[in-house]
Amino acid sequence: MKGANDSLVVCFGEMLIDFVPTVAGVSLAEAPAFKKAPGGAPANVAVGISRLGGSSAFMGKLGDDEFGYMLSDILKQNNVDNSGVRYDSTARTALAFVTLKDEGEREFLFFRHPSADMLLRESELDINLLEQARIFHYGSISLISEPCRSSQFAAMRIAKKSGSILSYDPNLRVALWPSAEAAREGIMSIWDQADVIKISEEEITFLTGCDDPNDDKVVLDKLFHPNLKLLIVTEGSKGCRYYTKEFKGWVPGVKVKPVDTTGAGDAFVGGMLSNLASNLNLFEDEKLLREALLFANACGAVTVTERGAIPALPTKDAVLKLLGKVPAR
Repeated sequence: MKGANDSLVVCFGEMLIDFVPTVAGVSLAEAPAFKKAPGGAPANVAVGISRLGGSSAFMGKLGDDEFGYMLSDILKQNNVDNSGVRYDSTARTALAFVTLKDEGEREFLFFRHPSADMLLRESELDINLLEQARIFHYGSISLISEPCRSSQFAAMRIAKKSGSILSYDPNLRVALWPSAEAAREGIMSIWDQADVIKISEEEITFLTGCDDPNDDKVVLDKLFHPNLKLLIVTEGSKGCRYYTKEFKGWVPGVKVKPVDTTGAGDAFVGGMLSNLASNLNLFEDEKLLREALLFANACGAVTVTERGAIPALPTKDAVLKLLGKVPAR
């Protein structure tokens, strides 16, 4: 039995500080100044869910430093359960410098040599929290090095055993892996354990080696596995495709003027998981699934209209407003 809160989403992995240039369209070297913004995909998703009115927790490791406590505090301020956060006295909180090029697209420079998030040990996992998760969500960055990799495997095992839905967003960052081949292998090593997977078109090309990420046959033959309940392919502003055992289709994006795409994919995942956590029937009901994915697309759209990830994540009212729906009062 899950506890009193049976729609909890536990997000596992990295939380860090993005340093974003105050001016768009410049290289890191040209940037006159940087603004710090909390980030890290799993943490973004946790805040995204909470901001939409859902229930979420973040599990990971921060540095025993000023930035680490700042990030933990940001989780708390956003009503994300941070009881699964641990602190490392030997490594710093991770930093990433993120340049925004002209279309709001990004380029990264990471400081993780090693950073605290890479040093989470299995003995530091909050087992009680994992057992309460209706959905356990994770990425692949925590698979890059030990001891965090083994901790992620253990967390997935515990969550699965207690009946959680496993949700995976590989969130490819080739620069963080020893090589492209290592990234491909690492990401695919846990592929067949997930119930829900969200990937981008670029990730399809990278993982399958195929030129055409729009080819349904490639996606179904190479990426859909027998245990998978839902595979989602995000197409940026164009929308997303979905594949289940029973049906497949496409949901259009919601048009906005982009300022910064940071966090858009995480906002999308937050929107999707907040719907899924309160209604697992989405897997079987195509109409409900399409509604949830349109909502998720709108979450991503609102996010790209502001700078940074966590600061830009939307409330439910903002999403409904963009969709032209009057928020329920």
